Amino acid sequence: MRGTSTTRISLLEALGDQRGDDEAWGEFVRVYGPAVVDWCRARRLQHHDALDVTQEVLLRFWRASKQFRYDPRGRFRSYLEQVARSALVRWAEQAGEPHDQATRSLLESFPDREDLLTRLSEAYDTELLAIAMAEVKSRVKPRTWRAFELLAIARQSGAEVAAALGMEAGTAYVARWNVQRMIRATMLR
Repeated sequence: MRGTSTTRISLLEALGDQRGDDEAWGEFVRVYGPAVVDWCRARRLQHHDALDVTQEVLLRFWRASKQFRYDPRGRFRSYLEQVARSALVRWAEQAGEPHDQATRSLLESFPDREDLLTRLSEAYDTELLAIAMAEVKSRVKPRTWRAFELLAIARQSGAEVAAALGMEAGTAYVARWNVQRMIRATMLR
């Protein structure tokens, strides 16, 4: 994880590596696939059709990945959004869906574009947070992590956490603060 970029350059490099990387592809599909499915569902595609379009998006990127070189001046998610929009238009044409000017305008509208970019950003941010949390969890004491979980995630009161863990409420709050600070720092690396 480098910088504050929302695209993990190392993942894109692993995908473009000539020897291929099944683990990287699995991670790519896990991070970006659900966001594309959700975007397709928001375009009123049935679930199986959304899966078909998503598969086409992933297949198109897989084919292009060997020649794909990440340009930090551009935005990878914008590129993936273009692939998704193209795959959706192609799916509509092959499915015999009516694609008059109104339909094309809907597919190309600005809010839809922002919606997919937002979904891709959220998928990536969720994955980035999970990675940072796992890293921090491995670096802190189990009791410290549990205080963080109970206060920050389960939203229990300081008194409840103190009683459950046998510590002062203030100590639990300090543990939560320290873990949150470590997670933020990890995400910004």
